[in-house]
Amino acid sequence: MSLVLDAGALIAVDRGDRDTAAIIEVARRGQRDIVVPAGVVGQVWRGSGRQARLARLLNARDVLVEALTDARARAAGVLCGSAGTADVIDASVVLAARHHHATVVSSDRADLQVLDPAVPVVDC
Repeated sequence: MSLVLDAGALIAVDRGDRDTAAIIEVARRGQRDIVVPAGVVGQVWRGSGRQARLARLLNARDVLVEALTDARARAAGVLCGSAGTADVIDASVVLAARHHHATVVSSDRADLQVLDPAVPVVDC
């Protein structure tokens, strides 16, 4: 199954978390898609030289940073409205997981499950 990484997963990578790195490595070995919604990048990227691990991940050939297009932003807004939430970036993570039939790697299971309880989540 493909992976969608949320902000918690990117922060874990940035901090050198071995468990999160192992989850990503298993996906890579299985030639699974690794997707990061662009808004998630904006949540964690600070342009610091201290983010070398994160930069390597985001620049890897097997990682797709998925744009937040007008259509995807509107769909995220609709999802937020129907779930009674306001976090468009979390909604974009759920939409990416749906689109790619993916598991989300996250530190925010509860927030994502409010948006869609059926989306599989692995805690990081």
